[in-house]
Amino acid sequence: MSTELHLPTIELWCGKTAFAKGKSYYRNGKVSFIQYDQQSSMYQAIVNIRAKLTEQVSINVDEEGEVYAQCSCPSLSSYDHYCQHIAAVLIHIYYAQQQGIVPILVESSAKPERSLAEEEQKVDTSQEDNRQIQQQHNDALQLTRHMLSLFADQKQRPSGSRTYFETRTTLQVEWICKPIAYGNRQYRIGIEMKVGPKRVYIVQQLIEFLEHVKRRESYYFSKSFTYDPELHSFARTDDRLIQHMLDIIQEEQQYGSWEAQGAIAGYHQQHQRLVLIPASHWKEMLEQLSHASSTALEYNGQQWGTVMPSQESLPIQFQLDRYEPESNKGSRDTTSLSAPPRYELHVEGLEHLIVLEWYETVISYGQLIHVPENECQRLSELQSMLQASEQYRTHQTMTIPEEQLEPFIEQVIPGLMTLGQVHMTRAVSEYIVRTPLQARLYLDRVRDRLLAGLEFQYGQVTINPLDLQVPSLPEGQILLRDGKQEEEIMMLLDEGSFVQTEGGYFLTDEDAEYEFLYHILPRLEQWVEVYATSAVKARVYNPLSAPKLKVNTDPRHDWLELTLELDGIAESQIIEVLNSLREQRRYHRLPNGALLPLEQQEFRKIIAFIQQTGMTKFMPLDHDLLDHTTNEEQTGQLVMRMPLIQGLAGLDQESTNESVQFGKSLRLLLDNMRNPDLREEHVPAHLAPILRDYQQYGYQWMRTLAHYGFGGILADDMGLGKTLQSITFLASMLSDIRRSGQPALIVTPASLMYNWQHEIRRFAPEIHICLIDGSKTERNRRWYQSLPQQSSEPEGSDRPAVDVIITSYPLLRRDLEQVYRSSFHTLILDEAQTFKNDLTQVAKAVKQIKAQYRFALTGTPIENSIYELWAIMHVVFPQLLGDKKSFADLSNETVAKRIRPFVLRRLKKDVLKELPDKQEHILISELLPEQKKLYAAYLARLQQDALKHLNDKAVPQNKIKILAGLTRLRQLCCHPALFVQQYEGGSAKLEQLLEIVEESLDAGKRLLIFSQFTEMLGIIGQELQQAQVPYFNLDGSTPVAERVELCNRYNQGERDIFLISLKAGGTGLNLTGADTVILYDLWWNPAVEEQAADRAHRIGQQNTVQVIRLIAQGTVEDKMFELQQTKKHLIDEVIQAGTEQPALTALTEEEIRQILMI
Repeated sequence: MSTELHLPTIELWCGKTAFAKGKSYYRNGKVSFIQYDQQSSMYQAIVNIRAKLTEQVSINVDEEGEVYAQCSCPSLSSYDHYCQHIAAVLIHIYYAQQQGIVPILVESSAKPERSLAEEEQKVDTSQEDNRQIQQQHNDALQLTRHMLSLFADQKQRPSGSRTYFETRTTLQVEWICKPIAYGNRQYRIGIEMKVGPKRVYIVQQLIEFLEHVKRRESYYFSKSFTYDPELHSFARTDDRLIQHMLDIIQEEQQYGSWEAQGAIAGYHQQHQRLVLIPASHWKEMLEQLSHASSTALEYNGQQWGTVMPSQESLPIQFQLDRYEPESNKGSRDTTSLSAPPRYELHVEGLEHLIVLEWYETVISYGQLIHVPENECQRLSELQSMLQASEQYRTHQTMTIPEEQLEPFIEQVIPGLMTLGQVHMTRAVSEYIVRTPLQARLYLDRVRDRLLAGLEFQYGQVTINPLDLQVPSLPEGQILLRDGKQEEEIMMLLDEGSFVQTEGGYFLTDEDAEYEFLYHILPRLEQWVEVYATSAVKARVYNPLSAPKLKVNTDPRHDWLELTLELDGIAESQIIEVLNSLREQRRYHRLPNGALLPLEQQEFRKIIAFIQQTGMTKFMPLDHDLLDHTTNEEQTGQLVMRMPLIQGLAGLDQESTNESVQFGKSLRLLLDNMRNPDLREEHVPAHLAPILRDYQQYGYQWMRTLAHYGFGGILADDMGLGKTLQSITFLASMLSDIRRSGQPALIVTPASLMYNWQHEIRRFAPEIHICLIDGSKTERNRRWYQSLPQQSSEPEGSDRPAVDVIITSYPLLRRDLEQVYRSSFHTLILDEAQTFKNDLTQVAKAVKQIKAQYRFALTGTPIENSIYELWAIMHVVFPQLLGDKKSFADLSNETVAKRIRPFVLRRLKKDVLKELPDKQEHILISELLPEQKKLYAAYLARLQQDALKHLNDKAVPQNKIKILAGLTRLRQLCCHPALFVQQYEGGSAKLEQLLEIVEESLDAGKRLLIFSQFTEMLGIIGQELQQAQVPYFNLDGSTPVAERVELCNRYNQGERDIFLISLKAGGTGLNLTGADTVILYDLWWNPAVEEQAADRAHRIGQQNTVQVIRLIAQGTVEDKMFELQQTKKHLIDEVIQAGTEQPALTALTEEEIRQILMI
């Protein structure tokens, strides 16, 4: 390429997001070049997104050095910058330029890259060979495009429109809309298309042309113009219309809508220029047409301007007139009968309208007027009726017989007013009586029946709507009744399920009576005056005040008191009302017969809050406890009580409203829970200078929870000092621990027991510790010395006092008898993710420990599933989230609100602004030839076995076998000698590691090297010994007591390299003496990797920490890393931060296929 690329320029062309994604594709080896022409600076490349999904990218540079790019992805038509795939290719070219080489070409993404020499040889081939290769490439490119279109997850962009760096000619397009008549005055809308570079050509076979555009195929119009997708593009507005038309064609072909209409199908066969638009698509299509550059509306041989929706009214005029017969004029004969007057309705503007009933559109003089469906239907029927009349066809009038004039005026005239302008001449209006309607509804209740009578009053005229006889008016006068209002009233009465008689209405069903009185009657009162007897009024409950629930705590904060106030209702009846609410009844019948509505918002809020607290039985509090002077039943209120710790789950400050009010002491409790630092709990004097601000806050949070008797999860990010905050809490409670005679119990992984002992002695030496380890006999002796004095012991028995007992999860299971026989002041469960599975023996064991205060410490409260959070919380605060079944019914939002005060989570980036950066790097290596042979053989065998199991749907039964095979592949990436006997070759990754070690030591760096495989650590250790490089080693075989000592020696600078097993040393250890962390092999759960990296990136670190991941290119490790990235969407809506990722055994069938590339 003659133009030199620069990364900032590429980022400007592509935008930050696409640039970042493109860089990731490049780093992961996703870009493969399939063609490069050095003379024309033309590149063809494929970007492999994931299995079975690729995008093709073309890069061209013109004579002036301008760069033009195209991509097959569907995003370009709506994206204002280059896409991430173009970014990846440009970045690849940039780095090739920096190295002074040309991109290496591959025949396909599955074949290895050619060498530079082979590429140069290819450039020197003959012109004939070049033409053949180019032709083959074009054929392959065309076929590939077809396949991409066929199997794409998203719809292929039809034209490939582009706003930046476009070299193709934008075609002119004209869209022509036509109303197509069929049947009896029925219409459909059809669209024709004209297209061309300068002069536009009518598209004779429109569906065929659109299909060619979709497939990106050329289409012949004339000798002067052939559409070619490589040369021509469409404007963005036309592009959208083309895609919409293609969607319509596909929908009609799939569901056969046209075939269902024989006339329409026949029209399509005869008029192939046109595509009919279904009514369901018209609104969106009209919006798109209004933004197109060239449109026209064509009908009746005329063509009208642009296609746009109009806001104009229908141009229809109606005039009602009265004519006296000629025979009546001037006649003096009073004895003979006079001829009746003639009434005529004149109609103008109706005949030229085209009514598209299904489209809710009327065409009038080139305007597209929106008309509601019912009016469209009425207008269409009116046209048909009038066209059938010879009088209308001749004179545009119709005659109304005098005897039909009154119903015509009452019923027809209001309807005509919605369609156009109505005018009544003076000769007509002087005979019309206009009086406003006054409707009256009479209600009574007799023998459990609700009776109703209805009257319509027009001045002095009273009309019973159920009486067919209508009172007569003076001769010649016409009463203009309010038909619309009368109809509204009658429809509302019909909703009431009344039984109709000649004289009125009645109801016997209580549910229907409630519905009428509380829901229909308020709506009727907008139209009628209601007259109700006292028997009806007594049926309606009218309290002086709205229901109210007051919630507070007792003085000792042990109980939650709920006081429900209902005006005028006895205590025993309030309980019945609550039961009706819980049963979701619409109303409750009181003893006096009144129907109490329970659908009010106030009641709904009250019962929702009560159910949130978990109260299931509504029992009044003993009157003696309320300090009442009398035990008489209370009226207007009910007081209930429940344990505070049980009801706390439903307490949320956001729940308060006019119906639910919190008392002062409860508000104070909730404020303290949300702001623990409001309570002044003094930090032990010798620890105050040591604690950081956020650690003091964490200590206050623990003290606040303990004050109210609650448990919690301290879920701070790894390295923020959860251990120190817990020690501070124990030191502050030391006098309380000794006064109670109950020690605190700390349960931790075996690797951290001595770390806890060391930290307590360092920060709180006044605390007496007993560490439980050793043989069964030794542990029993220590338990005996540490637990409170038993009743069987002689008085005055002297044993040393123990404040804190430290044991491990494995030993806890063996010593349950000693643990269960005593109660503890405080229980601290370190690395609580250990019992994230509630079905394990460890989870069941810790759940049974009796302790006054309970805290869990973990940096990863959720790793794989939200149920892990429940499992931990169920141990430290079981009442908060309920049992597992109840928890499953809670939404993530509800869980987040409920746990917020009881889970404290801070991230290093938020609270440790002074902590140095953690920089992460990925280093790629390619397997050595002997490694590749072994890897390919094992991969082929595993693919064959896995495919067999996947095809016969036996994945769950054989998953362990498949995963074991994946482990073998990972070991081959590390070093084949891990399981291949007598392997004498090398390992690309090991060679890369030794180079990093040499460079790092020369630069004065200190390293932590993690691997899952302890045998790999041994191989690395042998290499370091041969190079005479001293190191420490920690794995599962390292005695627990030695681990803290090794860490201290490393931090003091004794040696510069520490080899650590990922599982044995990935948690709890403090190794701030290191500034470089190398993850030799990937682990399925990146949370484990994060924990390992944070052994160095934690409090006390002064240097920037480099985290280096080693990945073997084109192997299962590559796929593992890709899987990690695509599944890194955490459950942040539950916990502010976390590292929820799928565990090894949680792999889905699709993920297994992706990893094994099958």
